[in-house]
Amino acid sequence: MNKKEVFKLAKGFRGRAKNCIRIARERVEKALQYSYRDRRNKKRDMRSLWIQRINAGTRDHGVCSLLSSLNFYLHYYTVNYGNFMHGLMKENIQLNRKVLSELSMHEPYSFKALVDVSRSAFPGNKAVVPPKKEGLAMLV
Repeated sequence: MNKKEVFKLAKGFRGRAKNCIRIARERVEKALQYSYRDRRNKKRDMRSLWIQRINAGTRDHGVCSLLSSLNFYLHYYTVNYGNFMHGLMKENIQLNRKVLSELSMHEPYSFKALVDVSRSAFPGNKAVVPPKKEGLAMLV
């Protein structure tokens, strides 16, 4: 890389890194290494963000507590990210994580329909009954 290209890339750097060729060359080389690394990390970070948003949406729409009239148990229907994705896979719904993330944020009713479809497809998403309280624990 010649001097003109180095200084062009070093524009905006602090101190002598912008106008001293030896320091500028080192700083530009390191900056290019960081940019190469972070282009890959950006994809990883975005996927992680999409998964967090999907998980939050499934937990919002996947929890339904019903009070049974006969035995007064609370029934919890819990759906988390893993069960939700497994249910979608079983139903052959092929939406990627980016689209599911956008749906969970901007289209809650559509996303709730997907959570319901996923819940019905995967047996792990059925009702979980908490243990019955006995004796003194019943009074508390």
